[in-house]
Amino acid sequence: MYQNIRHQAHQARVRQELGLKRLEINSISANMADSPVTGVPPLPPRYRFRDLILGEYASQDEDRVQVEFYVNENTFKERLQIYFIKNQRSSLRIRLFNLVIKLLSCVLYVTRACLDVDPSKAKCHDCTITPNYTWMEINWAPLVWVNRSSPITRPIWGIQVVVAIISFLETILITYLSYKGSLVQSVFNIRFLLEMINTVPFIITIFWAPLRNLFVPVFLNCWLAKSALTNMLNDLNRAMQRSQSALAQQVIILIATLLCLVFTSICGIQHFERAGKNINMFDSFWFVIVTFSTVGYGDITPELWVSKAMVIIMICVALIILPIQFEQMAFLWMERTKQGGSYSRQRAESENHVVVCATQLQTDVIMDFLNEFYAHPKLQDYFVVLLAPSELDNNLRRILSVPLWAQRVMYIQGSALKDQDLVRAKVDDAEGCFILASRNEANPAAVDEHTILRAWAVKDFAPNCPLYVQILKPENKFHVKFAEHVVCEDEFKFALLANNCLCPAMSTFITLLLHTSRGQEGQESSEEWQRIYGRCSGNEVYHIRLADSKFFGEYEGKSFTYASFHAHKKYGVALVAIGKDEVTGIKLNPGPKHIMRKGDMCFYMAITKEENSAFILAKKQHEKEKSKFSTQPRSTRTHSIIAGAGTVALELQRSRPSNASNHALLSPPHNSDKRPSIADVMETFEPEYVPIPLDEPSEDEADQHDGRGDVAVLDYVQDYPPVQPYIGYTSMVCHLMKEKVPFCCLQLNNPCQHNNFEYAHHYKWPNKSIIVAAEYATPGLYNFIVPLRSQCRPKRELNPVVFLLENLPDERFLEAICCFPMVYYMVGSINNLDDLLRAGIIHANNVVVVDKESSKAAAEDYMADSGTIVNVQTMFRLFPSTSIITELTHPANMRFMQFRAKDCQALNVAKLEKKEKEKGSNLAYMFRLPFAAGRVFSASMLDTLLYQSFVKEYMITLVRLLLGLGHTPGSGHLRSMRVTESDLWIRTYGRLYQKQCSSSCEIPIGIYRTERKPLVGMEDYFDEETRSQNSEREQLRELVKSRVKDLGLPEEHYGNHLDDDLHNRRSSLSYVLINPSDDTRLELDDVIYLLRPDASVPCASTPTDPDEISLQEDGSIRPAPRNRSPENRKPQSNTEETSVKIEEETQV
Repeated sequence: MYQNIRHQAHQARVRQELGLKRLEINSISANMADSPVTGVPPLPPRYRFRDLILGEYASQDEDRVQVEFYVNENTFKERLQIYFIKNQRSSLRIRLFNLVIKLLSCVLYVTRACLDVDPSKAKCHDCTITPNYTWMEINWAPLVWVNRSSPITRPIWGIQVVVAIISFLETILITYLSYKGSLVQSVFNIRFLLEMINTVPFIITIFWAPLRNLFVPVFLNCWLAKSALTNMLNDLNRAMQRSQSALAQQVIILIATLLCLVFTSICGIQHFERAGKNINMFDSFWFVIVTFSTVGYGDITPELWVSKAMVIIMICVALIILPIQFEQMAFLWMERTKQGGSYSRQRAESENHVVVCATQLQTDVIMDFLNEFYAHPKLQDYFVVLLAPSELDNNLRRILSVPLWAQRVMYIQGSALKDQDLVRAKVDDAEGCFILASRNEANPAAVDEHTILRAWAVKDFAPNCPLYVQILKPENKFHVKFAEHVVCEDEFKFALLANNCLCPAMSTFITLLLHTSRGQEGQESSEEWQRIYGRCSGNEVYHIRLADSKFFGEYEGKSFTYASFHAHKKYGVALVAIGKDEVTGIKLNPGPKHIMRKGDMCFYMAITKEENSAFILAKKQHEKEKSKFSTQPRSTRTHSIIAGAGTVALELQRSRPSNASNHALLSPPHNSDKRPSIADVMETFEPEYVPIPLDEPSEDEADQHDGRGDVAVLDYVQDYPPVQPYIGYTSMVCHLMKEKVPFCCLQLNNPCQHNNFEYAHHYKWPNKSIIVAAEYATPGLYNFIVPLRSQCRPKRELNPVVFLLENLPDERFLEAICCFPMVYYMVGSINNLDDLLRAGIIHANNVVVVDKESSKAAAEDYMADSGTIVNVQTMFRLFPSTSIITELTHPANMRFMQFRAKDCQALNVAKLEKKEKEKGSNLAYMFRLPFAAGRVFSASMLDTLLYQSFVKEYMITLVRLLLGLGHTPGSGHLRSMRVTESDLWIRTYGRLYQKQCSSSCEIPIGIYRTERKPLVGMEDYFDEETRSQNSEREQLRELVKSRVKDLGLPEEHYGNHLDDDLHNRRSSLSYVLINPSDDTRLELDDVIYLLRPDASVPCASTPTDPDEISLQEDGSIRPAPRNRSPENRKPQSNTEETSVKIEEETQV
C-alpha cells in the first residue's frame, strides 16, 4: 500500500514538472520565431528524444525533465537462467563441462578400483583394527570400506573431492534456477538424488577423516553423463540452427544406454564380489559381456547372493529400457526410410550428382531414366537424388535396394517448393535438375502448374543449376523459357504422329535413334530381319569438331555433300548436320554450298562415336584413296572396319560433259556394253556444271492440278502462322490460306451457306485424307498440322486433315486452325461406325488415334489403354486396308495391338523380348511388330530426349529440325522416297547414297522395309480360321456395306479387297533400318528417309524440283520448257521421286 501511494505521488510530481516545461517550450519557440537561427548544432550522443523536443536553447544550468524509456531489466536469477538454461550456446558449454566432469569421475572410480587389490585390509581411515561386519554369511566390511589411504590412491581421493564439490555446486545452482514452486519435485528428482549420493559423502570426508575410505558408488555418474549427453545434443541442434538426424541422435542415445548398463554391471559385480572371489575389473567385464550376449560360458559366475541380485536387477532394467530404445529407433528408421535421407555437403563437393524432381516416382519412368542416364560411360560416377513429396512404392523401393542402384541413387521425401528440402538434396551443388511431369493424371493443366512452380522454386534457390524441364501442354511452355532444356510432350508427340503419316514409322526411327544401344539386340535370333534391325538400332547421333575428327578432317575445304558421301563410304557414318557449336547454328544437310571448315561442329549417325572407334586401314590403301581423290577417279574398292560394322565400297566413275553448254547427265547408249553409272559427287559447288538454270520458276508460281484433272489455282500463301496465346509461336513457314476460313466451313459434316457438303467424299479431295481421333481439341493438335502444312511440302501433295473429336472444340482452337488449308473437324467417336464413314475412313490414308486423357486415371495403371486397344482392333477388322497409328499410355500394351491367338510370330518375339530384358536392354519391346512397323507410339518414349540432352545438348534442337517443329536458315528437311521397279538398278544402299548426293544433294539416313514372309506353322491355323470365321467376316462386310448404302456413300470402294488386305497385313512385317551399311540390298517398295537441302540451295547436278526436269526417250535428262504459263506446267507424281531414270543394260 505504501509503495502504491509513493508511486502515485511521484507520477503527479512528474506531470507538474512536464507542464512547467511545456510553458518554457512555448516561450522558447516564440523567441526562435523572432530571431533567425543560422544553424542547428549536433545533438550530444547522450541525448535522444528530449533534446529533439527542447533543442539546445535552454540554459545548461537549468533543470530539465529527462524522459527515459524503461525496460524490464532481468533479475540476477533470470540472468543466470539465461546463461545456464535458456541460451543455447552457453548452456551447451555448461552441459559439455558437466559431461566431462561425470566421465572424469567414472575414470577415477575405475582407476581406484584397479589399484585396490586387497579387500581384506578394508577399514576406515586411520583405523588400526580391520573390522568384520558379518551378516547373512557375508563380511560387509570390504563392501563398506575401500582403500584410499595409500600414497597411490590419496591423490585420486583429492581429485574426486574437487570433482564432487563442483558437481554439488552445479547441481544446487541448476536446481535453484529450475525451481518452479514444488520443492518435493525438485528434491526427489532421480538426477538430484544421484548427485547427492555421489557428491555429499566426498564433501563430508573433508571435515570427518574416518569416513575418507567410505565406499561411494561413483560409477552411477555414467547415467548422469548420459543425461548430459542427451541435453547436449538437443542444445547442439538448437545452437547450430539446423536439424540433425533424429535417427542418428537416437542411435547415440541407444549406444550410451548400452554402455551405461554394461558399465554399471561391471562396476557393481566387481565391487560386490570383493567379499567373495574378489574378481578384477576385466573378469567382471568378461562376465557381463558373456551374460548380456546370452552365450554363458560359465567359467566366471557370481558367488554371493548380492552379486546375483545385482545381475538380476541389471537384466530386468535392460529388459525394460532397451525395448523402449529399440522401439523408438525402429520407428525413426521407418520414418527415415519413408522420407529418405540427406545428401551430405562433403559428398556434394567431392562428387557429381543430379536431382530428379517429380510428383510421383513411377517405377517405369525412374527405371527408364536410370538405365538411360547410366548408359553413358562418363556418367558412371554420378549420383542421382530423387526428390518427391510422395512415398516410394514397394516395387520401386525393392529395386532401388539392389546394390547396383543402392550405391548410386538416394531418395528424399520432400517438396521442391521448400528450401530445406532443396538443401537436403544439395540442388545448389548439383550438375543438373530434372523436373519430370506426371503424365498419368487426368488433369494435365494441373500437372503443368506443379511443374512450373517447381521450376521457379529451383531456379530461385539455385540460379546456376541447369534445368531440364518436361512440360505437357505447349501453351505452358513460355513459363519455363528460362530453363536450359525444355521438352513439351504434346509438341513432340503430335509432330511425331504427323511425320508418321508422311514418312512411315518415323516415330520408331526417332525412338531408336534416341535410345542408347550398342546394336547387340537380336544378334542371337534365328531370323535375319531381327539381326539387321537390332544392329542398325545401335546408331546414335554424335558430334565432333572437324579439326579434331579423323572421319571428316580430310574433307576440309570440300562441300558438305561430298564429305557426307565419302565419310559414309569409308567409315560407315552418316554426316547429317553441321553447326557452329553444340547448340547454335545447327543445320540439317546445308547442301553443297556449305564448305567444310575447321571450326565446324559435325553431327553424324554411327553405332559408336569416333573416339571409341577402331580404325583398321592399311597405309597403302589410305594413300591410294588420297590419290584417287586428287586425280581422275578409278574403279576401286576400299575396305574399312569401324566398331565391328563393315561397309562394301562402291564403284565410282566421274563423268563430266565435255560440252559446257550441255548440262545433262547422259546414260550409256542402249547398245553400249558399259555398265550403268552414277555421277560422282563434286568436291565443291560449281554453278557452271548445274544443268538447269538457277532462276527456274518456283513451285509457288506454278499452278496445281487437282485429282480430277482440272486445273485449279489454289489460293495459298507461304507465311508464318499467326501468333496466338492459345498455342504459342512457331518458326516454320507454312502453306496458309489468303483469307481465314469461316468457322462454319471448318465443320466437315455441317452444310452452311458457303457449301452444302455433308460427307468427306463430297469434297472430292485430290489426295487421301488423314483422320485424327481425339477426345478433346487440345492445343497440341496445332503441332500436328504444322509439319503437314510446311512450305517444304508441295501444294499438290497436301493431305486433308480431319479431326474426329468427341467434344465440341472451343473458338480458340478454331481460330488456330482456320488459317490452314484443308483442315476440318467433326464431332464423333471411333466407337461409332457412322462417324467413321462420315469422316471418310474408306478414302483415308492414315487414321491417328490419340490417347484419351480421361482414361489415364484408371484404377489399374495398365488398364488405361484398354478402350483404345479394343476400338483400334475393331477398326482393323472393319477396315484392314487403312493404316492406323495408335498412341498408348504404356508401351508394354503394344503387344495387344492387332492381337490374335496362336500367333507363332508374336510368341517368338515375346521370347526374344524376355531374353533382351534379361540382358538389360533399355528397349526390349523394339522387336514387337506394331512398334517396328511404326503403328504404335507412346509419349513415354520421348522421355529419353530429355535425358539425352544432359550429355548431348543439341539433341532437342536436332529433333525439332528433323520433325519440322523449328527451322534454321539454310537447314534441310525430312522427306521420303519409295523405291520402284525403275530404281532397282541402283542395287545397294551405298549406290543410292551416291546417286542422291550427286543428283539432288539429298542425304539418305535410313530405310523403312516391308517384307512378305510366309508364316511357318500357321497354314493349318489360317485354314481353320478361314473356315470358322468366314461367316463372321461376311457379316462384318455386310454390316459396313449396309451403313455405307444408308449414308449414301459409294459402295465400290469397300468390300472386295478386305480378305486380301487382311491377309497381306498379317503375312507381312515392317521395320526400320537406321543408317544401314553400303552393301544393304534395296528391295521393291523400300521407303528411303532423306534429308533434303533447303529449297534456296541449288543442288549440284539436278534441281530439287522434279518439275524442272524431263525424261527423254534415250533415258537422258533435259531441261523442261521454261514456259511460265500455267497451262504448260507439268504436274508432279505423287511419289515425289527425284531419281534419274537411266535405262538399265541387259547385261550388268
